[in-house]
Parts: sequence; structure tokens; C-alpha cells
Amino acid sequence: MVKNLGEKDLLAIINSVALQGLKGQKIKVEVDVSNGLPALDLVGLPDSAVREAKDRVRTAIKNSALEFPVKRITVNLAPADIKKEGPVYDLPIAVGILGATGQIHEALYSGVAFIGELSLDGSVRSIHGVLPLILAARKLGLKGVVIPRENAPEGALVEDMEVFAVSSLAELALALRGEAELEPVKKEAYPYRQEQPQTIVDFADVQGQLTAKRALEVAAAGGHNILMMGSPGSGKTMLARRIPTILPDLTFAEAIEITQIYSLAGQLTNHQPIITSRPFRSPHHTSSAASLVGGGRFPRPGEISLAHHGVLFLDELPEFHKDALEALRQPLEDGFISVSRVAASIDYPASIMLVGAANPCPCGFLLDPEKDCICTPYQVQRYINRISGPLLDRIDIHLEVPKVSYAELTDVSPGEPSAAIKARVEEARGRQRERFKDSGITCNASMGSREVRRYCRLEASAAKLLQDAFKRLGLSARAHNRILKIARTIADLDNQKNILTNHLAEAIQYRGLDRLFRN
Repeated sequence: MVKNLGEKDLLAIINSVALQGLKGQKIKVEVDVSNGLPALDLVGLPDSAVREAKDRVRTAIKNSALEFPVKRITVNLAPADIKKEGPVYDLPIAVGILGATGQIHEALYSGVAFIGELSLDGSVRSIHGVLPLILAARKLGLKGVVIPRENAPEGALVEDMEVFAVSSLAELALALRGEAELEPVKKEAYPYRQEQPQTIVDFADVQGQLTAKRALEVAAAGGHNILMMGSPGSGKTMLARRIPTILPDLTFAEAIEITQIYSLAGQLTNHQPIITSRPFRSPHHTSSAASLVGGGRFPRPGEISLAHHGVLFLDELPEFHKDALEALRQPLEDGFISVSRVAASIDYPASIMLVGAANPCPCGFLLDPEKDCICTPYQVQRYINRISGPLLDRIDIHLEVPKVSYAELTDVSPGEPSAAIKARVEEARGRQRERFKDSGITCNASMGSREVRRYCRLEASAAKLLQDAFKRLGLSARAHNRILKIARTIADLDNQKNILTNHLAEAIQYRGLDRLFRN
């Protein structure tokens, strides 16, 4: 919109979008050109990158064979109480100056949002977070959005929205003068289900460990968190790295959710505009709480959010900083994480499957039947206590992983392949989707207390078994519900409508380490 404020004053208002986490806010870039000493002033809580835009914009306009007014220019980024960050406002500021000086036609940019960084030669550079910006613009009711050409693959993912990609400010100016036409980005049917190559890891490579494989199958089928504990070299990490091969395929909606996070974190490429497989994140045990949760003055996604709809694998779990481990409590319970800083408070999605691996003691041989542990009881308890009770309660399955015997290690017959396990997992997830349709729940692990009471009813003998286990293991109310959720998943794998006693007995077996942690 352009308003004539007088014979010599003009005001142009250009649309753009700001992100607060993954939520969008419409930004109006108001550009006033008036007589006075030549200057370009930016107001509206800009950060350093935004303030530097005036130098980039001035030079880009001149080098694009366009006229930069030798007047006083005031740019207001409204609303003024929202902090503006990053170079995304270069393009709307430049368009505003061209609009206020009559170099482009108002009707051609009305209702369209502009996002992009300008280089000094006038070309439009790619930016991070284009996909969530476009989705936010659509939600805000804008009819179109102009983005950098390099970000076009992300723009092609969004339906019901006109997305235009430009390479330079000169190209855009020609289109906004009516002298050229911008074609909308062609929508691409990108495959969001990716066939796994034959060379990747597979459960068929794992010798022995039948109990561990079964537990991981249950965990994948119900989306349950799992902690594997065993001696060094027992295969905990090897098993964990094969979990993605048995997880269900992503739906398109899940793929878009994950891709938004990776776009915001700057981890997409033109060759991979959409995340097609479930994430597997494995941060080192020296990682800080901020790297897991997300950090910065304006918090960016951390490892927990980057593992959304996938696996967060924490190897050597007790070696992580205590504050980093305690930061896992909220996302494991709620499926999202709130990151609060002085400048902003952001919510990021964090529906993860937590997989932890740990030694049972500092030397690692407490549960080893062949090698003696050299740790004192105090050292063992101190080591185990690094994993707090509240965090342990939020981990559904506790699994002891024994060493592989020599006979199992030298067995040349292949184990069951991941494809066969994945087929059973997909069938179990299908039963859960049917059970929870229209409820917003995706798997058994996400059930609340109400759903547990409704779908996890027990016959008399199973109820008595659970009562005895509750007293013997000293379980909490949360652990009680998690056993019922695991039993429900086992019943789904068995294609049983009701939870039987054998399903509950197997579920209780997966809480066997409670005694070690309680003593």
C-alpha cells in the first residue's frame, strides 16, 4: 500500500513475516520517504543483522540499476514490541523503498509477503526457516510470498499458497513494474517415504540378543522410551543404531513438521528439501543442557526438537550433565519443550522416543556373570543415582543387555531382518491409529490417564499380578501406568483386543531394573 502524504512525502507498507519459534507474526514494513538530510533510519526493535540491512539495501538498489532516493528514509518494522532478527527483512525494505518512490506498482505487491537477504550486487540470498515462514504466511491469510530462488525447493512443499522465487532485486522490480511475469514455484510431489538402501545397518547383523530385539520391537511399536543397561561391549549402541530401521514410515504431515524444525536450524539443503526418514540424533555425553534444549538470545531448536518424531539416543546416559538429563522431563511428559530466555519464551515440538544406554557401574561389570565388578556399593549407588528417579519413571522399558556368548557370536545363520520386524511394528501402529482416531494420540506411549483406564483394563488374574509387582518393585503411579501402556502395545503386536496375563507379565519384565535403582 502506498499513501501520498503530501506533494513530496510518500509512505509504502510492505508485508513480511517474523517467526517466534515455529509460530508466525505478520510484520508490516512501513517505509516513509521525505525531504531532509539523506539518511536511512530503522526502528521497531531491530537486532544487529537488521540494522545492517540499510547498507546492504542501499548498495543493492544502486547495483540493480534502480534509483535510491537522496532523501530522508524512515523504516518502521511494526509491531514495534516484537524483536526483529536476521537478514529476512532486506527484501521487504528494498521493495518498500521502491514502492515509496513510485518505481513499482502497488497493486502487484499488495497482499504478498517478501522475505530474503540481499547481497551487495542485488542478488537475493537464501535464508534459514523459509518453510515455517511460508506456512505462517498462509496461516496469516496472505495470498502469496516471495522467497529467494535457492529456497524454492522448500516453497514447492506448501500447498494452497502462491510462492514466487526470485534470483535478484532487478528481476523482482521488473515483475512489480509489470514488465515481466513471475511464475509461481511448481509444486513438487517430493517422496516423504524413502526406501532404505541395502547397505545400511540391519537387525539381521545382530547375533543373539533375542530378548533385547524383542524389547526394541515393543518400544518401536508403541513409541516407548527405553533404557538399555549392560557391560561394555554387550551391543547396546549397535542395537540402538538399528532402531530407525524398524520404526514406522513418516506420514506427510510428520515430514513437514520435522522439516520445519530443520529449516529453522539451517540443516536443509537444495538436494534434501524435505526430511524423508525419522531423525536419529546422538549427541555426545559432554553436550550442555542448552545444546539439548535449544539456546541463544532467541532460542533455536536443540537436539531434543531435532529428534521430533524420531529417536534421541543418549549413549553413556549417566555421564551426561545432571541439568541436561533433568531437562528431558518436560518433553518426555508433554511432547514439547518450552525454552525461556530473557528476550523470548519459545515452545518447540519434541515428541521423541528416548533411547538411553548405560553401564551399571563405573567399571561397567556389575551385571557381568564372568568378570568381577571392582566398584564399592557406594560407588555403584552414586553412579546409578546420576539418573534421577523422576527421569527413570518417564522411561517405559528398562532392559538388561547381557554379553553375547561365543556360540551366538560365531553363529553364521542370519538373524531376523529389520524389514520383517518393521512389518509387525507397522501393523501394531495401524491398530493404535484406528483406536485413537480423531483423538490427537498417535501411539500407546502418548496415552493419558483417561485413555489408560479406558483401553488397558485387566482381567482378575492380571490385576493380581500387577498388584504384586507394584508392591515388590516399589513402583510409582507413573510406572504403574507405563506398565499398562507397554502391555497394551504387546497385545497389539499379538493382535489381541484385550490385555492378557502373558502380555502383562512381559511388560513387568521390562521394569526389572527398578530393583537395581531402588536399592
